[in-house]
Amino acid sequence: MKIRLALLIALLSLQLASCATTSSPSASATLQGDTAHPGQTQGWVDTRLYFGLGPADQPSQGISESQWRAFLDKEVTPRFPDGLSVIDVYGQWQGKQETQPERLHSKLLVIDYPDTPENRSKIEAIRAAWKQRTGDQSVLRVTQPADVSF
Repeated sequence: MKIRLALLIALLSLQLASCATTSSPSASATLQGDTAHPGQTQGWVDTRLYFGLGPADQPSQGISESQWRAFLDKEVTPRFPDGLSVIDVYGQWQGKQETQPERLHSKLLVIDYPDTPENRSKIEAIRAAWKQRTGDQSVLRVTQPADVSF
């Protein structure tokens, strides 16, 4: 009877162990000892900002590449100096006074950062600076939780 009980306990233990899973994928850090780029993060977010530069079929109109870089240098990099990504994208936007969507040459700015009120304020300051500089109605912001490992 003792052997049966011991086998039953062992079998149950194995079954329970096989059911255990982790909520995030196992990630190994490739960068060590850099507090701005930690090996494991908690409470970080991924924010994507979409900036319309001008008509897609008329590249000479709107914001030039040098004007975009000047905006990055003045408004974005000082707020998030630890890193960001910029991707050229095509987008469409239909404003409230328009009957057809505008086709736009656009930039997608991607920034991953600790989700704090200070950092969220920095994002909003970037959006406000772009709208003030260009007269655009909006800068689309998409923010979601991020599992980050450097």
